[in-house]
Amino acid sequence: MTRSDGAGYGEKERGQGIRLGDPRTRDVRDGRSWRDRPDRNRPHLGQGRRAGNSETARLGISVGDERVGEQVVSLPSFQGFDGKFSRDIYRDTLERQGLSESDFEATIRREMARTILQAAVVGGVPQPTIYPQAMVAFIGERRSITWSSLGVDSLTESLAEPTDADLRAYYDANPDEFTLPETREITYVWLTPEMIQDTVEVDEQALRELYQERLSDFVRPERRLVERLVFADDAKAAEAFASLTAGTATFEDLVEARGLDLSDIDLGDVAQDDLGDAGDAVFAAQVDAVVGPLPSSLGPALFRVNAVLEAEETSFEDARADLRDELAAARARRVIDDLHDGIVDLMAGGATLEDLDANTDLQIGKIDVTPDTSTGIAAYDSFRAAASSVAVGDYPELGSLEDGGIFAVRLDAIREPALQEFDDVRDEVAVRWRAAAELEAVFALATSLKPQILPMTGFDTLGLTANTESDLTRRSFVDRTPAGFLAEVFEMQAGEVRVLPSDGGAIVVRLDSIAPVLADDPTMLAESAAIADRISQGIAQDLFDVFSGQIQSSVDVSIDQNAVGAVNAQFQ
Repeated sequence: MTRSDGAGYGEKERGQGIRLGDPRTRDVRDGRSWRDRPDRNRPHLGQGRRAGNSETARLGISVGDERVGEQVVSLPSFQGFDGKFSRDIYRDTLERQGLSESDFEATIRREMARTILQAAVVGGVPQPTIYPQAMVAFIGERRSITWSSLGVDSLTESLAEPTDADLRAYYDANPDEFTLPETREITYVWLTPEMIQDTVEVDEQALRELYQERLSDFVRPERRLVERLVFADDAKAAEAFASLTAGTATFEDLVEARGLDLSDIDLGDVAQDDLGDAGDAVFAAQVDAVVGPLPSSLGPALFRVNAVLEAEETSFEDARADLRDELAAARARRVIDDLHDGIVDLMAGGATLEDLDANTDLQIGKIDVTPDTSTGIAAYDSFRAAASSVAVGDYPELGSLEDGGIFAVRLDAIREPALQEFDDVRDEVAVRWRAAAELEAVFALATSLKPQILPMTGFDTLGLTANTESDLTRRSFVDRTPAGFLAEVFEMQAGEVRVLPSDGGAIVVRLDSIAPVLADDPTMLAESAAIADRISQGIAQDLFDVFSGQIQSSVDVSIDQNAVGAVNAQFQ
């Protein structure tokens, strides 16, 4: 690496790196050749850089050799395993990039000068105050409310039985509720491992071998639920244990003092061997006892025993049925795999689904499929996808089910959405009419109570269960309220009462008070600062874009695309 005075840069000349924008200076940081970068064919980027170089030259902005040297030796790409600048790595890296030391350092010098220019342009952007204040005042404005929910149980009188005219009117007003969706009449054949696994032979030796392979699942040693609190050294661990013994601190106090939660130190259930040298002492301790200091893989630690899990052993005879099901299912999947190609050949030869049912292990069935169908074979995603895309006349294709099964479908017909006859759905109409009538009656009851609720009225005097919420903001959440509840609240005036519909009936809400944002709320102060930063950054970026555009328009910059194309062609 060279300097204008001919001296080299030493390792002590490292400094704080800055963000470099030139592609070639970035190349040595990410290891890619500039020829491979996705932006190398975007001339406007080069135009902006060259215009910036021209402006810095015109203004006499430059960077000294010492600053350039500090930047170079700080780049990670030129550092060895010891984290220090390596001249050999520097030279080799530049050679691979096709750059000389002087060219690379000149590039860095120009980039640093452009950075100075950019900082000068955007450095004077003031931090906005009015807009962030207005936004935070809106976001942090507070409401206190009293509200009560009314349901069907609030009604004191039973509804009259609906007449045929009532039901007819509801049926005519809500046809969508009684319209059957599009229905696809599907014929299918399928074969799953579960269908044939009972017929698959599984020999005794295979079962015993699987039992031995899975022995750790069936034979579990005695275990403990343990928490481990690690300390930096034996002295600190001993001091902590002494405080426990003296009763001046609890185990939870020690955990909190380390800045940890109990979940951070929970080891779960462990066997004695899992704890190494601490195993004997931990397994000899009683439940809720703390033992230590004891060695651990992370250092001296205190261990607390929370529970004892007794040893468990499932014999081969007890596990045999489950092992057989597991092996049989695996072998059934292999049987189906072996059948696959033969079935495909039959279908290619013109076999229908009925032929497959008669001549193979595939079983035939019919199902009416709607968007809500999810039983039987329709429980499989792959079947539903095939059933929704198949067209009348399509040749069946063999598909795979998620559990290793196979299937094929044929679309026999499509029934368009159709309004069911009133007589066929009369009972359903009655149920829906009653539900709607009850909600309407509850809302009417809530509306009748509204005029009686004044600013100082106790809800309990009207037989309502009052819920109070204080200091709500627009970002708050009130449990058991419908969507849009808070939006309604923040449109209300102090003392106003509104009745809102809810899923179970109605809600009566009174706005008790309105309060401005808390001036010292740390959350709102942080919000204001974040908003101000975003605005300031946006203005700065816009300002620099205008400045950069002005520079480019005032500098006669042209790109010889033929030359660029010729150079690019040499690297292909």
